[in-house]
Amino acid sequence: MHLSHLTLTHFRNFRYLDLAFAGPLTVLQGQNAQGKTNLLEAVYFLATSKPVHALNERETVGWQAQDEPIPYSRISGRVQVADRQLDLEILLTPRGDGLNYTKQIKVNGVPKRSMDLVGLLRAVLFLPEDVKLVDGSPGERRRYLDIALCQIDRSYLQALAKYNKVLAQRNSLLKGLREQNVHPTAESTEAQLSFWDQQLVDYGAQVIARRYNYLLQLEGCAGEYHTELSGGEETLHLHYLPSFNPGHLSEHEFAQMTAENFVGDLPINIVAPLDVATIAGHYQRKLQSRRGRELAAGLTLYGPHRDDLRFVANGRDLRMYGSRGQQRTAALAIKLAELQVSTATTGVAPVLLLDDVMSELDVQRRSTLLAALNGVEQAIITTTDWNDFTPEFRTRAQLIQVHAGTVQPISSI
Repeated sequence: MHLSHLTLTHFRNFRYLDLAFAGPLTVLQGQNAQGKTNLLEAVYFLATSKPVHALNERETVGWQAQDEPIPYSRISGRVQVADRQLDLEILLTPRGDGLNYTKQIKVNGVPKRSMDLVGLLRAVLFLPEDVKLVDGSPGERRRYLDIALCQIDRSYLQALAKYNKVLAQRNSLLKGLREQNVHPTAESTEAQLSFWDQQLVDYGAQVIARRYNYLLQLEGCAGEYHTELSGGEETLHLHYLPSFNPGHLSEHEFAQMTAENFVGDLPINIVAPLDVATIAGHYQRKLQSRRGRELAAGLTLYGPHRDDLRFVANGRDLRMYGSRGQQRTAALAIKLAELQVSTATTGVAPVLLLDDVMSELDVQRRSTLLAALNGVEQAIITTTDWNDFTPEFRTRAQLIQVHAGTVQPISSI
């Protein structure tokens, strides 16, 4: 997989950009706030259909767009996958309210849905703030798993989309029933909820199983990277924390695993895949046994929308007890593992996007990261300092200087 061309119009601070990627390695150098990260975000936007540093898409539209008769923003890229060439495009145009923007997707000139774009260009993005994968909210970790999986597994993307739709409808029903103050055991209550329960269980079990089994794949790779990055001093394990016991643990083990203040060696690691049918059975029973609680809350309290992920090094939860350096190392390890698992799953290496990570790493971690780059088909890396890379590495890379939303190729340093 190779992104051969990227064109931007009114995206962030780029009024216009037309950039060809010549080879497997590209280094973008520039001072802060010049547009390096914006360029990586544009590539990731094409891969995932979602912006990275924006709550909504209109925030990515450059202020220069206001000079146009109709303000707009456009991202397009040409991707070569084996013997197939794809032209991908995202166009943002204003809605009638003057505040929000409509997103239009095209693949080879044909209008598509956002979900049809995902996975055509696969990318792994590492940002300095990705430490929030370890110390941030559960929502950050769920979002990471969802984006990684949606790029490599279309069935997961479809199951997740259906689950979220059913979840919204079920929550609306629960809220209405709470306002009516209905009794949890009333026949009418059971009749209304049973239909949505079945769909929630069907799609939710698929989501949980795929996340859990994906972490099983990630853990082996991430553990190896983490051990190497930490100089052999730490062993990393990944624990999926579901909102109910899907059947892989005893109730005592599950209580220990999900305890917020657990200190010491965790009782069990991920050791074997989970199947959808087992999860579905436990999920259905959980919903039925907690009818009263969900009706009182007016919300669905159990399911993959409430699940979490724990990073554990040498038996300690890194979110609570890890140093900043340990958390950063774990985040880098899981991103490198994502790269490896994506390649193994699809047979094609994704584009690796690294945003100013070298400055945060010591010599050993830099060496490990640069060694990992040898296995990628394309990597786009940003830096503020050319000296973050050896002369030998720079001779193998396409060198580009970024300044105030413009790019300038550099022949040598």
